[in-house]
Amino acid sequence: MCPRWSRHSLVSYILERYEASIKYMVRLESKGKPPENQKKLSDKDMVATKIQAWWRGTLVRRALLHAALSACIIQCWWRLILSKILEKRRRAALEAFSREEWAAVTLQSQARMWRIRRRYCQVLNAVRIIQAYWRCRSCASRGFIKGQYRVTANQLHLQLEILLG
Repeated sequence: MCPRWSRHSLVSYILERYEASIKYMVRLESKGKPPENQKKLSDKDMVATKIQAWWRGTLVRRALLHAALSACIIQCWWRLILSKILEKRRRAALEAFSREEWAAVTLQSQARMWRIRRRYCQVLNAVRIIQAYWRCRSCASRGFIKGQYRVTANQLHLQLEILLG
């Protein structure tokens, strides 16, 4: 439907204008005087001419009414189609944006995971080296080692207690 008019109000408005124009035309025809240079027509011919003019005017006004209503229907249909097209474009842009955001978040997450895993592997390798050297040393000295470590995003916290017995 047209945004400003409902179908009923538009039709009633056009019909009111149509009836007003008919009344105006009848009023003009009743006031009109035949030109001086024309022949005097008989009363029957004048009445027939007026009826023909009224009928032709009625047909023209009816055609104009039909054209106006058809134009309104076409315009409303086109606005509906256009709004659907714009909604599809907006949805496609939103989906593309969300896919890009999801890809960026996933990539950042993978990069953080890779960094933390690399750091963890470095710490694990260092612990193995320390354990290997310490086991050799503890066998010789019969000492005891107790330790804890904690890995955060960018740091290694290592706490070792060495008891020599």
